[in-house]
Amino acid sequence: MVSTRAVPNLTFRRLRGRRSPGEFAAAVRRSAREIGEQVACDARYIGRVEAGEIRCPNYAYERVFLHMFPGLTLADLGFSTRESVRGRASRAPADAGPPPAPAPVTNPTPMCSETGDISKESDVRRRAFMTNGTASMAAATLGLGIGAAPAAAVPGPRRVGEAEVAALEEAVRRIRLLDDRHGADGLYRRAAQPLRTAYALLDAGTASHGATADRLHASAGELAISVGWLAHDSGRFDDARSHYAEALATARVAGDAGLEAHAFCNTSFLARDAGRHREAVRAAQAGRRAAHDLASPRLLSLLALREAGGWAGLGDRRGCEQSLGQAHTFFERGTSDNDPEWMSFFGEPELEALEAQCRAALGDWSTAARHAYRATVLQDPHFTRNLALYRAELATDLARAGFADEAAAAGHQVLDLMDEVQSSRIQGMLAAMVRVLLPRRRTAEVGGFLDRHASTAATAHRG
Repeated sequence: MVSTRAVPNLTFRRLRGRRSPGEFAAAVRRSAREIGEQVACDARYIGRVEAGEIRCPNYAYERVFLHMFPGLTLADLGFSTRESVRGRASRAPADAGPPPAPAPVTNPTPMCSETGDISKESDVRRRAFMTNGTASMAAATLGLGIGAAPAAAVPGPRRVGEAEVAALEEAVRRIRLLDDRHGADGLYRRAAQPLRTAYALLDAGTASHGATADRLHASAGELAISVGWLAHDSGRFDDARSHYAEALATARVAGDAGLEAHAFCNTSFLARDAGRHREAVRAAQAGRRAAHDLASPRLLSLLALREAGGWAGLGDRRGCEQSLGQAHTFFERGTSDNDPEWMSFFGEPELEALEAQCRAALGDWSTAARHAYRATVLQDPHFTRNLALYRAELATDLARAGFADEAAAAGHQVLDLMDEVQSSRIQGMLAAMVRVLLPRRRTAEVGGFLDRHASTAATAHRG
């Protein structure tokens, strides 16, 4: 019998160099944008390439990789030719005996498969998946960008395999990609459907083996967190709390420390925004305990920042400063191959922005503005939602620090992005900043901003 064990792609691993899988995935996404491609590459995809699970990239990834490494071919990158990969099921060796019977078409997957973008190969998986009993999940996943299809009922108990799990994982990535670009308000309702289907799969199906079961639980939990975040960012705090609790329960059932740490991290953030600052501290501390053995300093850094936010909300300057110091210490240890893939957003811009929020909560407006400004300068402009958020933070901090004209100028920059971003959080920050600036409306800069904001708000309300 011919072995089907994957052969690691050591060439691709060498090309990644000292960058973590998450950092390299971010470089892939940047390169894709440079040539007009759209891929949702993340650390898991890079790991699958390096493990040899993806023997050739799909056409979109091929164009991106060849753009990143000009002059090299797919073979130079450690990949097999597309023809050899696609033909492997039909060309058995002469001494291999008769070909096996065709597999049932319950969960077909393409020969050159990955789950990172909207491509020809992954479309094959989606079309096939939509023909089986769990079609609603794939339909909803596709619908995130174009309007979700009505959900069909999930059938009775059945085997859950690669196609279902891969589609769930792709739903998580797609939600995160769309949120990065456009914010949460337009996504929340549509994203809830794949989440319902994910938990229906957990209830109705049995995974074919342990690894698939683990991935199914992890994907359902991550999807619950992603949908919870959309609810959180669009001001639906009760819904967000419910989704985060669902993710935490899933993590506990599966014994998944990484998922547990993620759920506690988001729960802490939500508690801070809801004014439950003591809960924010406790949830962050619980997340740090869950993450203790995960060997990810960046995760510990983010959790320390969540704790700092809770202490700041309580007015505990000493506790806040101590947690901020720990966050910087962990952050400076750098990235790790063990960093969770969902943490791709957490770099220096986010570090600066979260410290700005802590300083603002303590009333140190000028210091907060300096950190917020650094966040806006460091942020990749392609991540529109985060850039708008950081600029809104900067505008608010400047307004409260007494720099009205500078605040208005930063406010204009936020409004420049609001056609692309739908986020109740950002709109709320702008509204609060407007209230601070109203006594200064006679100055030309402030008056111009306030008039533009009022006009934008009126247009949005009519829409």
